[in-house]
Amino acid sequence: MSSIKNIKPLGDRVLVRPISKEEKTDSGIIIPDTADKERPQEGEVLAVGSGRIDKDGKRVSLEVKVGNKIMFKKYSPDELEIDGEEYLIVGESDILAIVG
Repeated sequence: MSSIKNIKPLGDRVLVRPISKEEKTDSGIIIPDTADKERPQEGEVLAVGSGRIDKDGKRVSLEVKVGNKIMFKKYSPDELEIDGEEYLIVGESDILAIVG
């Protein structure tokens, strides 16, 4: 079985731990994690690839770094489950912003 420490994204991909937000209705009811909710669009970068290759054959490093909090496109990530936890692989072009 793989460990998260053994995962190294390739190219311009980033390994992300999704950040779940506690959801509460307007009336104050907390929606538990087990409820059917939208996938989070924020996460913490755990590992980054070596970067993409440009048209001249030179490697372009990623703008995000391990530890950055990011926002990404809703339907772009690929899902992984390792040791019972969900992780995402996101291409750098699908990252919208670094938060904070």
